[in-house]
Amino acid sequence: MDKKVKVRLSDIAEKLNISTVTVSKALANKEGVGEDLRKKIKNLAEEMGYHVKKSGESGNVITGNIGILIPSRFFSPSSSFYWYLFNSLSTELLNRNYYSIMELLSAEDEANMVLPHMLQDGKVDGVIILGQVSNSYLDFINNSYANFILLDFYTNKMNLDGVSDDNFYCSYMLTSYVISQGHKNLRFVGNFESTTSIRDRFMGFAKALMENGMEVNKADIINDRDENGFSVPLKLPEKMPDAFICNNDETAALMIQTLIENGYKVPDDVSVTGFDNFLASNKTSVPLTTVSIRIEDTARVAAELIISKVTGQPYIKGRHLISGSLVIRDSVKERK
Repeated sequence: MDKKVKVRLSDIAEKLNISTVTVSKALANKEGVGEDLRKKIKNLAEEMGYHVKKSGESGNVITGNIGILIPSRFFSPSSSFYWYLFNSLSTELLNRNYYSIMELLSAEDEANMVLPHMLQDGKVDGVIILGQVSNSYLDFINNSYANFILLDFYTNKMNLDGVSDDNFYCSYMLTSYVISQGHKNLRFVGNFESTTSIRDRFMGFAKALMENGMEVNKADIINDRDENGFSVPLKLPEKMPDAFICNNDETAALMIQTLIENGYKVPDDVSVTGFDNFLASNKTSVPLTTVSIRIEDTARVAAELIISKVTGQPYIKGRHLISGSLVIRDSVKERK
């Protein structure tokens, strides 16, 4: 028996000399396609073996939905950054005629290698995994399903497509600025073992220190969360540094609060920086020096990448980096 060839949306589009988006809209019964053309597209899709999903049907299917899988530990009430990123993703997908379906991945399901329900039920054409999951779970997903990308993290265990911020360079740029303001003793705040983003931010921090003849010691890192990703109280070191380089703005706000409660003034006694430029104005009494990476840019690239992948359009494989810029405010003081 001949092996069945997988039919892509781009194959149908090429036959009719139309766009892949038009084919996708027609098969998902969305507006913007004339009835005659819609019928022609559906007939050709059926002839080629590409079917819109119906109850009990398998094979090449289209739903018009993109799943967004988020580990539940990253979607607590305090994790407003991920909520905002999810909303931006939903908007970008909707602008491209796709609906989004969110599913939270529990720690139990991740440990027990449970396939997301939206995949079990065939509800989506592709999946964006938003937030760090274990390499073993990625192996499991990769062996079960092809149309997914990673967002806000990456792995060196396999060649997977994904989108992440340029955390290394942005942290290097931020730390270099703090050093240029006369700070000689800096401490990094963040759990190195937690995510690839935090690890890259520490490595950018370390590069800036080493280039300026300063010592780097991983043991000097101040943890801001436990092994499950939940925030923990910050412990100030016995010997105070000139500046704390925090892995995100929420941690920076907590550090400023902790310093004030212990009788220190920011930035007169010690400087503090954040990362993300995503913090409610009333979260800290001191305007925060940080790095700005536009969530809208991240969401746009992720939406374009997953849609290209599920529709069979050409795209650049691998990891896509989103750059950022330095935002200088009042939480860093020049020391002469």
